[in-house]
Amino acid sequence: MRQDKRLSRVLHALLHLDEMDRPATSEQIAQMLQTNSAVVRRTMSGLREAGIVTSTKGHGGGWSLAKPLTDVTLLAIYEALGSPKLFAIGNDEDNPSCLLAKAAYAATDDALNAARLQFEASLNGITVAQLAEGWASPTANCERR
Repeated sequence: MRQDKRLSRVLHALLHLDEMDRPATSEQIAQMLQTNSAVVRRTMSGLREAGIVTSTKGHGGGWSLAKPLTDVTLLAIYEALGSPKLFAIGNDEDNPSCLLAKAAYAATDDALNAARLQFEASLNGITVAQLAEGWASPTANCERR
């Protein structure tokens, strides 16, 4: 199972958007994240629908923050991305006929659900703005285009 890297990538992009004095194009964000601009547009559209970013078309347009990053939790970003699956672990079949399989699946489902809830609670306790706290110059090592 491939890792879903959208959460860390989007957080990176949002921190840059917060420091920019103008909107960033999908192409600029794609260069920052070393990905394709179509991937950026698809990913950022979920954030736009969640009210985290806005987009403006035309000359001078691009992506901007819709609200301060102090008001945006990591959980809000995770949910705007569709709450990607956390684990590659899963059950063998959806509706097993064997009672022993049902017991095993219930146990793993319960453990996975508990882990998901803990993960989401952790994300809910952190704002995007907190990620850059403590860094003297957060973008000093980042390539800006």
